Amino acid sequence: MADDPFVSIVVPARNAEATLAQALDCLLGQDVANWEAIVVDDGSTDDTPAVIASYVEQDARFRTVSSYAHGAAGARNKGISEARGRWLMFLDADDWVEASFLAKMLAVLEATPDSVAAYCGSRRVMPDGALTPPSIAPEVAIQPFETFARRCAIRTHALLVDRATIAELGGFDVSLRTCEDWDLWQRVARLGKRWVMVDEPLAFYRASPGSLTRNSTQMLADAEIVIARGFSPDPRVKHPASAHASGATEADGGTASEALAWFALWNAASDCGSSGGSINPQRLRALPARFEWAREIAKVVFDGLLVGSTSVPEQLAARWDRFGGPVTELIVELGKVWGDPVAGRRVQYHLEQLLLDFDDLAAPRRLARTLAIRVDVRDPRSTELPKGIDQIYTYLVKDGQIEALVQFGVLGNVTRRHWIDLILNFVPSQELIRGLPVYERTAFRFWKCFARLAGRSPEPAPQPGAGAGKADMLAAKALLSMAGRRSDRDSHFGKLAGLAAEAQALVGSSAEATEPLAAPRRARAADGHDNDRTSFWNRHFATEDPWNYGSPYEQEKYERQLEILPAGPIGRALELGCAEGHFTRQLASRVGHLTATDISAVAIGRARARCGDQPNVEFGVLDFSADTLPGGMDLIVCSEVLYFLDDLAELRRVAKKLVEALAPSGSFVTAHAFVLRDNMERTGFDWDNKFGAQLISETLALTEGLILERSIQTELYRIDRFRRLSPDDVSMEARIDEIPIHAPIETEVARNIVWGGARALRRDVARSERRQRIPVLMYHSVSDEGPAALARYRVAPAMFGSQMAWLRANGFHAIMSEQLEWFIANRQPFVGRPALITFDDGFQNFADHAWPILRANNLTAEVFLVTDLVGESAQWDADSGPPTQLMDAGTVRRLAGEGAFFGSHLATHRAIDGLSSSDLAAELLRSRMFIERWTGRPTTAFAAPFSVTDRRLGRLAKECGYRIGFGGRYGPADLDCDPIDLPRIEIRGDRSLDDFVAILEAVLE
Repeated sequence: MADDPFVSIVVPARNAEATLAQALDCLLGQDVANWEAIVVDDGSTDDTPAVIASYVEQDARFRTVSSYAHGAAGARNKGISEARGRWLMFLDADDWVEASFLAKMLAVLEATPDSVAAYCGSRRVMPDGALTPPSIAPEVAIQPFETFARRCAIRTHALLVDRATIAELGGFDVSLRTCEDWDLWQRVARLGKRWVMVDEPLAFYRASPGSLTRNSTQMLADAEIVIARGFSPDPRVKHPASAHASGATEADGGTASEALAWFALWNAASDCGSSGGSINPQRLRALPARFEWAREIAKVVFDGLLVGSTSVPEQLAARWDRFGGPVTELIVELGKVWGDPVAGRRVQYHLEQLLLDFDDLAAPRRLARTLAIRVDVRDPRSTELPKGIDQIYTYLVKDGQIEALVQFGVLGNVTRRHWIDLILNFVPSQELIRGLPVYERTAFRFWKCFARLAGRSPEPAPQPGAGAGKADMLAAKALLSMAGRRSDRDSHFGKLAGLAAEAQALVGSSAEATEPLAAPRRARAADGHDNDRTSFWNRHFATEDPWNYGSPYEQEKYERQLEILPAGPIGRALELGCAEGHFTRQLASRVGHLTATDISAVAIGRARARCGDQPNVEFGVLDFSADTLPGGMDLIVCSEVLYFLDDLAELRRVAKKLVEALAPSGSFVTAHAFVLRDNMERTGFDWDNKFGAQLISETLALTEGLILERSIQTELYRIDRFRRLSPDDVSMEARIDEIPIHAPIETEVARNIVWGGARALRRDVARSERRQRIPVLMYHSVSDEGPAALARYRVAPAMFGSQMAWLRANGFHAIMSEQLEWFIANRQPFVGRPALITFDDGFQNFADHAWPILRANNLTAEVFLVTDLVGESAQWDADSGPPTQLMDAGTVRRLAGEGAFFGSHLATHRAIDGLSSSDLAAELLRSRMFIERWTGRPTTAFAAPFSVTDRRLGRLAKECGYRIGFGGRYGPADLDCDPIDLPRIEIRGDRSLDDFVAILEAVLE
């Protein structure tokens, strides 16, 4: 009918004389007038009927009926039967809504005409009138049925729902004393129709100690029924959506037993808050024990405590004495049920932080593991650590104002010196110094002066360990001078020293040897020139066999040079740049007389010794660019040296000298590698030479008197034979042979090759580019095999090779964490295109697959080791399949000698937010000391296992000798990052090369 109301509001009331008026008044204040309110008197024995009558008399939109004490479900059903509106609202007699509730809810329903319901956020109202923070469940609008199959995500009066749908479904289930609203919303959602959300807290729910919802036993019994219905067919819903006909799917949010466990946890926490009865911990067994769920579990406990204690968040910490014992016992029992006390302790840490993050610490708070206090920055006092406490949560205050929040792990008493150390990190020094005694003020100025000087870097290049490290050391010394040089054995630093001594003793008793690492092989000296070339090359040959002339790759190249020699007898031959005589010895048997020369007397000495049994060879020191060449030669060989000339002009001049030194029809043989400077679009060596094989060959071909007769060309180098023209010679087309390289290419050669060409050269971008951020790439496993559940953590070797080749071809170079820390500490923009490549866990497949690929691309990486498990397997992944093998100490040692770097992934690979502060410090110390023993290098970097951190980690890590840390944040690192909590970019195994490129290109923007 035209006069029918648009919304029918059903208000069940039983003995509600104290609150009913406020509930009904909120309806009178609505911005929308087209509603009716059906107030159902559910057998009241107080003045509730009189209150109802007064509103019925006052406003015709109010009507009343009686339900004869059937309970909330029956009373609401009675109201539904009387309702005439298009939409239904259910308002309990002690709740209320904002004046804009109906207008906003109807507006969103009008905008989405296919919706079956609209809902909004809500707030609890405690007996003292205090309000909890707003609560809303966005997931209801996304997956209504999967949500309601597991929990009741909205308040009864926080929605408008289609009346015809409710009538079709039979209304509320009167067999349920509680959870009847949850049951009905679940049935509505099973229809598969749309729910829409108004993202505002428009509904208010009064929390009272006598509420029926506090009956945990009844609530659990009813919830078990509702959840079971959600995970099975429900015959009460005649026309369910096909996707929901058989019930909820476990893939969309967990099992029925898990859903009931979450509800049981909330009830158990509520009971703790009200000092009520306890729930059998076995009901909680299905809760997820993994670290990523710890905060969610703590939040559910927190919410239960709010209701049980009728508190708002700001009041909970101060009321710890009322419920702290029971809730701590509940969490301990949860750890026992899981068989994992560490997982239980993790929940405890998260809960205590939630409590304290809402508190103002108006008075000290002592929780189970946390002492929360205020500290006057101008007069810090020593703090005795109560038994069981292992972290401190403190507000640093000055003149009553909070200057900073500091939370840190603590092992023993906090001395005045310790507090000063903390305060110096958080409070501006000019503010602090005014509050210090004269002797401390003098010491502080002394420290600040030296720290400032130490922090200056004389060089712009990153120097590991420079700058910040020295300043920290001086700061520590100054603090000692301020407050005494020895720490009390019971103090935090005294306890830390004891743990360090234990770790050192354990490392010292281990079986691994500690011989010095072998020096890495010297790289090819292709960069730069001395003003004195002779001195440059003599220094170069100070290291014997600098190019590994005996390698299969070099020997194959020698064979091809011999193959290209002219047919027939060769009388006089000249070798320019003979180096140490490796090719000289092979060439000698092919010529009548050989003059072997080199600019380096050191090299000539070795060549003479190597070829001492070759009577047709004479040796001499010769600079072929500056000195006169002997003439009349039938053959001149000059390989791998012409690209060391200063420029093309010098090359052209030398080419003319070569022509003059050849006899008519004499041959000139040269072998040189392709370099990227000549042609960026083809494979070449990334050397800093002005030119390579391509330009050398082109220049020689343009030299008057020379003609190319034959060329052997591979992907990496070309060998050419030119002939000096005689007056009666006829020019003929050269023979070009394209042949593959069969010999293996050693790493020291391969690392300078960019296969397929380059888009940018490292040296070019180093000269032209400065940036504020860089990618820190995080890998785990590089393998083709492994459990399907771990696919995202496993990159195939072929894909990893493509990724590293892309980095190489686009001018990226690898830096280490210490260099990253240097740039940040010194506020210096990053040079060129650096990337920090990291690997967590220390899998053997890093050594087998990743490391050879990295070396071949002239890159390195930093591997974070789980030191207690080195040489064993990744037991933390055992639930997903056979655990992956980890590197042993010998492999770590070998790779360190080859240029890999190593940091700490702690000792046991346990998520740190569940470790006690003492266990955390012990793992940090033990892990660092073992890695230093294996590698022979200082270890200053760590990566948190599972990327899980908490507020204790950073400071404890610094106190244990670390300067660089990687936590759980995602993204590039920049100059504003905290070096002890750096972000990384996970490179997933289930992503494409295009995805990898997009990530890196985004960082370059």
